[in-house]
Amino acid sequence: MRERLDEYAGYHQTTGNELCHYVGIPSIVAGSATLLGLVRLATFGGFTLTLAEVVAAAIVVYYVLSARLLGLATSLVLVLLVAAGRALPLWAGLAIFVVGWIFQGVGHAAFEHRSPAFMRNLLHLLVGPAWIVERVLKRFGGVEKPGLS
Repeated sequence: MRERLDEYAGYHQTTGNELCHYVGIPSIVAGSATLLGLVRLATFGGFTLTLAEVVAAAIVVYYVLSARLLGLATSLVLVLLVAAGRALPLWAGLAIFVVGWIFQGVGHAAFEHRSPAFMRNLLHLLVGPAWIVERVLKRFGGVEKPGLS
């Protein structure tokens, strides 16, 4: 994960692009949960399992196995964003999903002048949330490089 985070950081050097990602990535994650929540898989009592929960669980496993403490912190944020996205009506989830991608595009076009990292490696779609969590921990938590590998 350290190598992927460092590579991802190389595509995000400007403050403007970073700020756009602070809005864009959580919006995309929550909006994705709204959309994936449309695919119902099973019902257990009053709980309906959807594709949103299945995808989130797989991503949590990836984060925890590849980034330990940072993975746990990122997983907590992911779970909260998925829950928020699942609670949104379809129109709102779709709107924040689209707006999130607009923020990403503006960040790269207006500030970074470089294509997004996921254009080179699709795994960076999963690295982005961890990168944000790591940046927040560095800025506000005084943690330089939270438990990786």
